Amino acid sequence: MFSTDRAQEIAEKVEAFVREVVVPYEKDPRFEVHGHGPTEDMVMEMREKARAAGVLTPHILPDGSHLTQRETATVLIKSGLSPLGPLACNTMAPDEGNMYLIGHVASPEQKERFLKPLVEGRARSAFFMTEPAADGGAGSDPSMMMTTCKQDGNHWVINGRKAFITGADGAKVGIVMAKSDDGACMFLVDLPDPAIRIERLLDTIDSSMPGGHAVVTIDNLRVPADQMLGASGEGFKYAQVRLSPARLSHCMRWLGCCIRAQEIASAYACKRQAFGKPLVDHEGVGFMLAENMIDIQQCELMIDWCASVLDTGSLGTVESSMAKVAVSEALMRIADKCVQVMGGTGVSGDTIVEQIFREVRAFRIYDGPTEVHKWSLAKKIKRNHRDQ
Repeated sequence: MFSTDRAQEIAEKVEAFVREVVVPYEKDPRFEVHGHGPTEDMVMEMREKARAAGVLTPHILPDGSHLTQRETATVLIKSGLSPLGPLACNTMAPDEGNMYLIGHVASPEQKERFLKPLVEGRARSAFFMTEPAADGGAGSDPSMMMTTCKQDGNHWVINGRKAFITGADGAKVGIVMAKSDDGACMFLVDLPDPAIRIERLLDTIDSSMPGGHAVVTIDNLRVPADQMLGASGEGFKYAQVRLSPARLSHCMRWLGCCIRAQEIASAYACKRQAFGKPLVDHEGVGFMLAENMIDIQQCELMIDWCASVLDTGSLGTVESSMAKVAVSEALMRIADKCVQVMGGTGVSGDTIVEQIFREVRAFRIYDGPTEVHKWSLAKKIKRNHRDQ
């Protein structure tokens, strides 16, 4: 994978921190409380250690500039060597994507108020876009958005329901999407707010995100007009600024996790004896690990290719869809084979492999299911044929 000297230096520090400091937290009883992620005090405890080690928010430099997407990949893959690594280093979703969006769209005053505490790792954020299927609201198709916003003097009033809102419980900064007469809008809000009520936290297959995934009701939320992100009706355009890089960042982080799972499964296969020889010497096992090596390399190349497109200034919508499908499906194969190689141990909590399998399975749906991205790509094929 492409890397610059500065990115490699940062990545090496991040890797050492994750392996030496963060990995022991995987056995902390504060991790995966009720299946809704680590507790807030655990996250902030890890971040204080990351701050002391000089690896907090490592993809944003001290002068406020951002590493290139190719450089970011080098760093975020290393932060992902533990499911807790991105939380500790402040490279996790949705914060990493929200920081990127606010940094590109917000006014200087908005950045000072909402971006600064996120970059400093002293606050978490939530992105309120997805809506409950029962309401007929926006899921993979954001144009179905039901949440409304109406201007009332120098405020906007927002009403609606949202679902699968990652990290809403405990977040300090929110980005709320709603539709006005002009179209989709985005608003920056301080959290918690009594007008945003968490109905329930969903019990999901994944469990690495602090605050879990919430269903929320937004009831007459009043937001000052100067907290609109950008202009009224431009929300979908801003969403595209965020979604492609954030989608690719997911690929980076979970690739790091699968590299770790491969390490654990390989060590197990080399040590575990069965039928007179190590497991790795049985072709049925050794070949699975070999196939994982190939998939890992292909994931790295796909991420690097898509990142290079984003670094040209392109939105990279098509490329990020291709990368998301290819990488998420490959990571599922890798995680599944690691579990299979380890047998009963692979489905137990004795190693992190079992959790990585669960997290990666969810990733095939989050940030757009595989099928939605394939459908979008098929439409692109049809348009290209029509325009020939």
